[in-house]
Amino acid sequence: MHCYTRQQLALRNGQDKPEIWVAFQGVIYDVTSSRLWKNGKHYEHWAGQDLTNELKDAPHTEKVFEKFEAIGHLQPDDFNSR
Repeated sequence: MHCYTRQQLALRNGQDKPEIWVAFQGVIYDVTSSRLWKNGKHYEHWAGQDLTNELKDAPHTEKVFEKFEAIGHLQPDDFNSR
């Protein structure tokens, strides 16, 4: 899989580019097809970000990411810096 920087991920927010991506534990998922991520927003969460630290507040587990295609990895320096 391709590695992307945090800046490249940020552009896939449903506003700047048509793709809607989120990262979790260093893996980037394409959530564009999800009606729950329409316009790049899912409740109080915004696309184009690493949601690893946000999941603890969600009503679901990390298994939710199994529904989406993993399209890349967050560049290790970007993933480890947070």
